[in-house]
Amino acid sequence: MKLHRKHFRELTLDELYELLRIRTEVFVVEQDCVYQDMDYDDQQSVHLWLTEGEKVVALCRVCPAGTHMQEVSIGRVITTERNKGYGKRIMLEGIKTAKECFAAKQIDIEAQEYAKGFYEQVGFRQSSDPFLLDGIPHIKMTYKE
Repeated sequence: MKLHRKHFRELTLDELYELLRIRTEVFVVEQDCVYQDMDYDDQQSVHLWLTEGEKVVALCRVCPAGTHMQEVSIGRVITTERNKGYGKRIMLEGIKTAKECFAAKQIDIEAQEYAKGFYEQVGFRQSSDPFLLDGIPHIKMTYKE
């Protein structure tokens, strides 16, 4: 398994296409949720993905404070193969990247409510009441050092 970590401007066109393709496949098609995935936060973000051979098995982006959320945030978390530990690994790398690239002491996420237990495993705690985001129940969760 190989970890890739690049700022937006370092991505090749093929890498960007594949990351956006997977995000659309999961968030728009699989979850049957029509929403604007490309939101101009990508350009300021650090993009992380794991590959097994040539296949992307997990990805996320780390956004600096003041872009997607007030604090540094991690989002667009996806695994293409479930129950293999890829989600936990990409989140731990996301936390590490938030600290290294953006000096984060606090990291926020907008988590789909059903995934609360997963994010708790890597140190996040619920920090809001449930809310609807693009028609899907979410909660804000916060990681603090």
